[in-house]
Amino acid sequence: MKKIFFIAALTLFSCGSNNHISDTNSSSDPALEFANTITSEDLKTHLYIIAGDEYKGRDTGEPGQKMAADYLKNYYVAQNIQAPLGDGDYFQEIPTEHLRPNLKPSENVVAFIKGSEKPDEIIVISAHYDHVGEKNGEIYNGADDDGSGTVAIMEVAEAFQQAVKDGNGPKRSILFLHVTGEEKGLLGSQFYVNFPIFPLKNTITNLNIDMIGRVDEAHTDTPEFVYLIGSDKLSTDLHNVSEEMNSKYTNLLLDYTYNDENDPNRFYYRSDHYNFAKNNIPVIFYFNGTHEDYHRPSDTPDKINYEVLEKRTKLVFHTAWEVANRAERITVDK
Repeated sequence: MKKIFFIAALTLFSCGSNNHISDTNSSSDPALEFANTITSEDLKTHLYIIAGDEYKGRDTGEPGQKMAADYLKNYYVAQNIQAPLGDGDYFQEIPTEHLRPNLKPSENVVAFIKGSEKPDEIIVISAHYDHVGEKNGEIYNGADDDGSGTVAIMEVAEAFQQAVKDGNGPKRSILFLHVTGEEKGLLGSQFYVNFPIFPLKNTITNLNIDMIGRVDEAHTDTPEFVYLIGSDKLSTDLHNVSEEMNSKYTNLLLDYTYNDENDPNRFYYRSDHYNFAKNNIPVIFYFNGTHEDYHRPSDTPDKINYEVLEKRTKLVFHTAWEVANRAERITVDK
């Protein structure tokens, strides 16, 4: 089974997934056309590899995390999506002194699509690709946390690259940022904002994806939902764009329960978007809530709801597309 998924992934790397564009009316709406390259089948293929046993739970600095980094790099090379660091360098290296003393050096994985009209304005789409590794001989696969966000970025990147191929690339630039060390304390994103590849003053928003493949107990009867956190904290513009794109394209139930300042879980402070928000950059955190497999060996790819994962990924794409192409940049007004 694993060989089958690997072969399928190689096919995706070399061919893309244009054959999945099926909406006959999409030609009148380029955003819809490119969003239709995002499919549950492709997400599943990638996730069974990223969250497979071979990657040993992707612990920061360990061989499994390095394997995941190489997989991501090879994907972007095959898609002809460029490295922002030059000379084909997709790794933002992080030495131990910027992690923790007991951790081996690690790396963020970065890929970049340059904007056609306002290339100096950057949208960062992020997810952490590390997980917690192995404990007591058991592999913690981290399919939802955060394999789901990792593969979502891959599909969003492919959709934007298809737009570039069709001569309709984004007006603003997109940085696809796969961060390491999130499970150790948001370390990869902290390193990025301390040593940004592009000036933070030019980063107009961060869309952060952390666990979007499952349905929590609160939504058993309404599985087509997503928790949004932070969308209105710094920018009315960003919140409105998010709401409008959902109404137009995805019609998910947008749940703001965890956006409440008084929510005891304090999720706003617990994923990589927060390092951007601290720097006054508007953010949205996409989240499905916790579940019985959270941080357990049972967080495996077979438990992902791939149809819902596809829809949530498309919401991220449509939001990024609008932010990238609207006339005015997202403003901070709070």
